[in-house]
Amino acid sequence: MNQALEQLAETISGRFAGQVARVDSRCGELTFEVAPAALLAVCQALRDEAGWSFEQLIDLCGVDYVSYGRDEWNTDTATFRGFSRGRDVQTPARARPAGEGEGEGDGAEKRFAVVYHLLSVRHNRRLRLRTWCEPGEPPMVDSVIEVWKAADWFEREAFDLFGILFRGHPDLRRLLTDYGFIGHPFRKDFPLSGNVEVRYDPGKGRVVYEPVSIEPRTLVPRVIRSDHRYEPALKDTPENG
Repeated sequence: MNQALEQLAETISGRFAGQVARVDSRCGELTFEVAPAALLAVCQALRDEAGWSFEQLIDLCGVDYVSYGRDEWNTDTATFRGFSRGRDVQTPARARPAGEGEGEGDGAEKRFAVVYHLLSVRHNRRLRLRTWCEPGEPPMVDSVIEVWKAADWFEREAFDLFGILFRGHPDLRRLLTDYGFIGHPFRKDFPLSGNVEVRYDPGKGRVVYEPVSIEPRTLVPRVIRSDHRYEPALKDTPENG
C-alpha cells in the first residue's frame, strides 16, 4: 500500500478513534471496520468533511460468514494444473481473522456483514468500510440512504439476496428475485437447487411453481491425480488405449 493511503489510514484512525478499526486487506485496499452504532455518523463525516470528501458510494454488498474458515479446499492460490489444492483433513480449518469470530459483549456469533465501497472524486481516493449486522434473525443494520442516495437499490439487492434489513430504508422490497420467491439465495445455507422450480403448464395456460424435483448434490472440484496412469510417457500406450 502506498504512502498516501498509509497517511490517510492514520488520519482516519485518529479522527474516528474508538469507532473504527483497520482491517488487513489482501488486495491492498484501505479497509476499516465500523461499529454499527457509529455507522451513520462516520459515513456522514466521510462524505461532508473536506479532508475526506467521499461523495460517492460505488457499491454496497452483503457477506455471509457462516462457514468462514471451514472450507475443505484451499483457494488462496491457484496452480496451472487446475484444482489440485485439497486440504489435509487432519489440518484445522484456517482461523477466522481477528474481529470475525465472536460478537461483542454477549458472545453472539457474527454472521452477516455489510461492505461499503466509497470514492472521493476530489482527492482520487477509495475506501472500503465494513460493519456487522445485529445478531439474530433477521440481521439488521442502519440504512445509509440519507447519506448516499445510491444506497437505495444496493440495499434492496442485499436484502433480496441475504435477507439483511436496513433500518430506515423507505422502500425495502426484493429487487432481483421473482414474486413469491422463498428464501435468500446468497446465504451459505440456501440449497443449491433452490426451494421451487418453475415450468409452463399447457393445461393451465400459465407458469406454475412446484417443489424441486432434482436431488441436491455437492459439486467437488476436479482433482489432478498423480499415479502412473497419468504419466505423459504412458498416455498413448496400447494398454491405456
